[in-house]
Amino acid sequence: MDFAVIGNCKSAALIDSEGTINWLCLPDFDSASIFGSILDDKKGGSFSITATRTFQIRQRYVPNTNISETTFSGHFGVFQVLDFMPRYKEEKGVYHCPPEVIRYIKVISGAPRIKLNYNPRLIYGKNETKTFQERKYIKSTVSNDAYESIYLYTNADLNDVIEGNEITLKDDIYFSLSYHQKLLPLSLERVQLDYERTKVYWLDWIQRTLDFKSYVDEVRRSALVLKLLAFQESGAILAAVTTSLPETIGEERNWDYRFCWIRDASMILRVLTKIGHFNVARNFFYYLMRVIPYKSDKVQIMYGIRGRKDLTEKTLDWLEGYKGSKPVRIGNAASIQKQNDIYGVLLDAIYRYIETFKSDVTTIERLWTITRSLIRTVESSWREPDMGIWEFRGNTAHFVYSKVLCWVALDRGIKIATELQNIESYPEWETLRDEIKADVLKNGWNEKIGAFTQSYGSEYVDAANLLIADFGFIEPDDPKYISTVEVTKRELCKGGLMYRYKNKDDFGIPSSSFTVCSFWMVKALWSIGKQTEAKLMFNKLLTYRNHLGLMSEDLNFKTKEMLGNFPQGYSHLALIDCALSLCEGDFREESQLVDFIQNLERVEE
Repeated sequence: MDFAVIGNCKSAALIDSEGTINWLCLPDFDSASIFGSILDDKKGGSFSITATRTFQIRQRYVPNTNISETTFSGHFGVFQVLDFMPRYKEEKGVYHCPPEVIRYIKVISGAPRIKLNYNPRLIYGKNETKTFQERKYIKSTVSNDAYESIYLYTNADLNDVIEGNEITLKDDIYFSLSYHQKLLPLSLERVQLDYERTKVYWLDWIQRTLDFKSYVDEVRRSALVLKLLAFQESGAILAAVTTSLPETIGEERNWDYRFCWIRDASMILRVLTKIGHFNVARNFFYYLMRVIPYKSDKVQIMYGIRGRKDLTEKTLDWLEGYKGSKPVRIGNAASIQKQNDIYGVLLDAIYRYIETFKSDVTTIERLWTITRSLIRTVESSWREPDMGIWEFRGNTAHFVYSKVLCWVALDRGIKIATELQNIESYPEWETLRDEIKADVLKNGWNEKIGAFTQSYGSEYVDAANLLIADFGFIEPDDPKYISTVEVTKRELCKGGLMYRYKNKDDFGIPSSSFTVCSFWMVKALWSIGKQTEAKLMFNKLLTYRNHLGLMSEDLNFKTKEMLGNFPQGYSHLALIDCALSLCEGDFREESQLVDFIQNLERVEE
């Protein structure tokens, strides 16, 4: 997937290596697409800028920003396409992040000639989009089922844009694609100012990322991806900006990832605070507290970016899908699944938050109420089967990872009670914690294969069990954990890439590598003392990123082609987590450690 991603914490766009916008949803991440040719070349819509002579094309990010720079170099001249979504802080601390994409074409030399193919297809391209010229802008509308519109402003000739006529670049030109009709006049000078202010915003943000002696560039790019995925209005962090990019070409594992998975909460808080971005972590935690019910309501595994619970799944049958992989889905039916690991993830996140941030009495009381409510749920449900971390859509099972995370829930509940000096339920919780652990050790360990298995009574291993030492259920030097890591590597690792599992699921036997599992193996190998092997595996994984340092959800074992939704937040989280483990807290500058500690007392963006 040779795409750049640009965004402003409101929405995002994908731009291919030749400068074509293939994916854009406005006004928000989870809105219907404006351009969706990544899901259907004919019906999806795109916005391309092409040179009419032979040119060499090179794409990169403006260093340490989320601004894409595509350079066209040829005999007739050189020009750059700078793509960005405006984001910067205005007076009174208000962020300017409109639902808008700016394409700023900067002439470097000569008089190159270009052609445009501006082809928006609103509302996922289901019905015909009409594009027409007004006096000061180009407007596109669709009104068959519901009305939608988009506005394009430019200093180029409007008719040339609509007709796709050749344009000679004598001066810089711009295109501002806006969800809203603009009330103030737009000019090249204003676009240039938006560019400079957006550039400074990203440079300033990344400067506050804590640097280590190794993997600095890799961590910075992944941090920029995570920040881009953080929704400004709520603090939610999306799994990815796309829907229905398949885990395997031609198969049905095509899901909508434009939501916030609660499962990522622990790692998000741990990673963001470790690299110094406390405010992003705090905002995400506030989002969690808004969506998590106080007492009797059911906790979902994912929510909409504004906290919406109803994520009803639908198929867009008119779209062919990425490389013909149908169906294209919006919404996600897994949101209603029963997954018992969620409670441990949430309580681990609450404990990390209490450890890291100072809170007022009202917030602490609320967290204590949520803690007791989640513990009650675990008390009544931990013995029951569930769908597991991989969201199986068929039969339920007693998944080992789910049971371990129920243990985590009790363990963190006890730690929270101790931290708050509230020992009201401590003895009872301690007894239940020990009972769960004994149950897992008895039923989750398979002596025959020498490993913790995917579920009770199973002989299949599961990459999720690599995390049990990280959560503190078992020590990394415990023979059972060491054996589990070794058996899992033998059974699930292929050419340095990991399967999640190899047993048959609802859609057959998985055939692609789940990227985050490979990072889990790196960290597991490191923790059991195989540090050289871990570093070699990690360095190899880094070579599978695209030309801009981005990663998707999955990889093809043979070709290393990126698959699944893109860019995948969980993959970038795990990349940073591994890098920090391999660096072992080795700060680039000693003074940064002082700044890091001081930042614990500050709120920063």
